[in-house]
Amino acid sequence: MTNEDMQKFGKDSMAMAMSSLGAFSKSAQAIAVEVVDYSKKSAEVSAAAWEKLLGAKSLETAMEVQSEYLKSSYEDFVAEATKLGELYVDLAKEAYKPFEGAMAKVSIVK
Repeated sequence: MTNEDMQKFGKDSMAMAMSSLGAFSKSAQAIAVEVVDYSKKSAEVSAAAWEKLLGAKSLETAMEVQSEYLKSSYEDFVAEATKLGELYVDLAKEAYKPFEGAMAKVSIVK
């Protein structure tokens, strides 16, 4: 391998790393925004449920409020976990994209 080949390899590697880092940064920011939004929504729903619970006039009403809160919290959590899972998969795909071409070249050289 010549010096020129080594320099090209170094530049190409740096470009791939920077591209991957950019994709990672963008995806990580989207994940952070999603987590913050979910946390805010969860706190608001929890506060509303407590307010309803404290205003319950009977044990039956209190149990109903609690049951509704638990059901909706579980459903929201499952939906959020699914959404975050998809964001993490997208992060991995985007971070790997710059390296796909290099991996294909390595496979061809073998």
